[in-house]
Amino acid sequence: MRAIGSTALCVFLLAGAAFPAAAASLALAPHRAVYDLALADASDRSGITGLTGRMVYEFDGSACDGYTVNFRFVTRIDTPETSRLSDMQTTTYEDGDGSTFDFSTKSYVDEVMDKEIRGRATLDASATQVNVEKPKAQNVTLEPSRFPTQHLKELIEKAISGEHFYETTLFDGSEDADRLMTTTVVVGKKAAAEHSDPELAALGPLAADQYWPVDMAYFDLVDGEEVPSYRISFKLHENGFTRDLFMDYGDFAMTGTLVKLEMLDAPANCPTR
Repeated sequence: MRAIGSTALCVFLLAGAAFPAAAASLALAPHRAVYDLALADASDRSGITGLTGRMVYEFDGSACDGYTVNFRFVTRIDTPETSRLSDMQTTTYEDGDGSTFDFSTKSYVDEVMDKEIRGRATLDASATQVNVEKPKAQNVTLEPSRFPTQHLKELIEKAISGEHFYETTLFDGSEDADRLMTTTVVVGKKAAAEHSDPELAALGPLAADQYWPVDMAYFDLVDGEEVPSYRISFKLHENGFTRDLFMDYGDFAMTGTLVKLEMLDAPANCPTR
């Protein structure tokens, strides 16, 4: 199973190095969110009979100081023969203008280290340059792209402007950190949470905020061809917070329900739009 880009959720998110001025100054809210994970559907081919887990996502920083994400994604997947505990721990740092992205991910299976990915990517007008330290040292040159926080800012700006569909590319350091993802994004009409919303109690100060329903499909670029990878749906708040997650990996799908939200102190003295 490919892990969701840390950002992916940041939440989770155009080719080219020139970012829109509005997106550069958009204020994203530092926060720590906890989600309970559950199996939504599984095909016979997947062999999955049960899935539970928890995701913890912490976002901090500003356009002045850069953005740090700490992300942990723990699942227990049951099949008729076995039960497997997976634990992915990711830390990233993206500078305020989206030109540099440091990433580190450690993945464990049944509490034993399975894989480590670490490196740095830089973006200029002509390319995304990736210096990978682990799992093996290599330098990779990719097409110009977006890093996760600038990808998220772009999504919010397009939602604010009323744009409902667009396609872009993303580098998030996942897999072996040697490829881009193409994303197609559909943004629905802004709405307010209903009284029956199961996440309402956990929203706290954001309970009265409106959100956009977003559906995002991810495609790997492999040998020049776009290969479907997974799809996520979520509710996006204007401050960058995401909730009511649905993650579809093809053979199975899971939900992520917000159970706890803590708003962190916003950095002082950083101009916003």
